[in-house]
Amino acid sequence: MPSFTVFKGHESGLPKKHTITKPDELTGDNVLVKVTASGLCGTGTPPLPNMVLGHEGVGIVKRLGPNTRHLQVGDRVAWGYETDSCGHCLECLQGTETFCPERALYGASNLDQGSFASHGIWREAFLHVVPASLTDAEAAPLQCGGATMFSALQGVKPSDTVGILGVGGLGHLAIQFAAKMGCRVVVLSGSERKREEAMKLGAHEFVAMKDAKELQVGAKLNRLLVTAAVPPDWSLLLPVLAARSAIYPLSVAMGNFEIPYLSLILQGITVVGSLVATRSVHREMLEFAALHQIKPIVETYPMTEEGIAEAMEKLDKGQVYYRAVLVPQ
Repeated sequence: MPSFTVFKGHESGLPKKHTITKPDELTGDNVLVKVTASGLCGTGTPPLPNMVLGHEGVGIVKRLGPNTRHLQVGDRVAWGYETDSCGHCLECLQGTETFCPERALYGASNLDQGSFASHGIWREAFLHVVPASLTDAEAAPLQCGGATMFSALQGVKPSDTVGILGVGGLGHLAIQFAAKMGCRVVVLSGSERKREEAMKLGAHEFVAMKDAKELQVGAKLNRLLVTAAVPPDWSLLLPVLAARSAIYPLSVAMGNFEIPYLSLILQGITVVGSLVATRSVHREMLEFAALHQIKPIVETYPMTEEGIAEAMEKLDKGQVYYRAVLVPQ
């Protein structure tokens, strides 16, 4: 039986290296992938004990199961937060398999493998070919962070104004996607510190919210992507939202989402729960990113116990420069 190196969560909070074995023969449309890069995503921390970590994987196809139809050995592929679904329910049949009752999501299924590993075995149907113009390190954070931002921007028009709250690992990707979609992009941040960088990424306006009594924007926001780690001050934001605008809370938190009730009613505002991208949107995202050269800003770390621990600690302290990527040694 072949053996893989994997890195699991531990009660100590530090990753631990393990060796696991898998059957020699692949079944169905399963594909053996050698991992070449993995993003470190905030939704994967803190690590759960005894679970293989990582869900932003990029790698090379090494072997194919008997029912594979499209991939070939040597193809460069990637995978994200969802790695399986039933394929038969109404959600799957209409292309919204992220809401399949039998979906396999990171942290809830496939606990014995992840992208913090030497190899993985995944269904061909949930692997995405990586465009040649994206490096492994650039492609990895797009598999969750990039796909989530692109999914939340589905349906926007070039005439829309998109507000992006927070310039971090998610926000810096959202700015690039929204700008390349032709939208007016308004970045809202706590301070002036990231103004210059946000403008270089494609923002048209930058608004520092610290100590502000009211916000001034050139056009009211049709869509607001909330990527900041802390809940926003809605008394400042609601007045700059357009009628029938939509709010997408994209930061993962376990607490309640609270917003003034009356403002939602009077302005016809909707709050949209948005999970990760479906496979069709995920693949459109990769092609769009390659065409428009949308790339995450990354720091790389070795995929070792020490390297993963360092990257996780920096992420926890907010010290990662946008996105961390782990590279096998």
